[in-house]
Amino acid sequence: MNGLEKLQKNLGYEFKDTKLLAHALEHKSTHSGLNNERLEFLGDAVLDLIVGEYLFKKFKNQHNEGDLSKLRAALVNEASFAKIAKMLEIGEFLHISPAEERNGGRNKPSLLSDALEATMGAIYLESGLEAVRKIFIKLLEKEYKNIDTSTLYKDYKTQLQELTQAHFGSLPSYELISTKGPDHKKIFEMALFLNGKQISTAQGDSKKQAEQASAKIALELLFAKSSTKPSKISNKKEPKSTKNKGAK
Repeated sequence: MNGLEKLQKNLGYEFKDTKLLAHALEHKSTHSGLNNERLEFLGDAVLDLIVGEYLFKKFKNQHNEGDLSKLRAALVNEASFAKIAKMLEIGEFLHISPAEERNGGRNKPSLLSDALEATMGAIYLESGLEAVRKIFIKLLEKEYKNIDTSTLYKDYKTQLQELTQAHFGSLPSYELISTKGPDHKKIFEMALFLNGKQISTAQGDSKKQAEQASAKIALELLFAKSSTKPSKISNKKEPKSTKNKGAK
């Protein structure tokens, strides 16, 4: 069984044109003149729709627009897609440059996520929306056994840690800035730092709650889903600066 046959078996889908699948696995580092970025763009839009529709139907009259948006954001992101890509062993089949190979490209969340989106974009081009829906929802439910607000979007610290480790090679740290209020109803304010730079601050009824809130803001600032690419954060320590909450 060759590589593409194995991947198709993992996907549960057989391409009519395997060149389309090969295209989805072609990283720009190869400078071949044909890479997967356009398919990634298409797949991103398709998966955003599919997951949004899935959540809309799954939680009929249970969650408002805000909750559904948070659930979708917890599922449609680089870390989530990279997990599904690893389950499919997509990294094994990526076509990358020798330099990217030496840099561990086959295990990079960004490359894995992009390749998954590109693969779904390729399936969409060949077989349409229903084929992608059938394949992806099955993969999504296999990776996330319990899709709900209580299990998905509360642990922003873990999501942030995985992404900063992958992209910046460092982990965020938290510092208590202030406390206010009476002992029985204290409000804690925590600051989040990455490579010595203050990224966000947030308040909560406990230190843990404030840390989660500041991690959520940092996720939105550093890994906005509109691009799925991280903002530039130097590994060198910089003077502290405060940023306000950003977009999805």
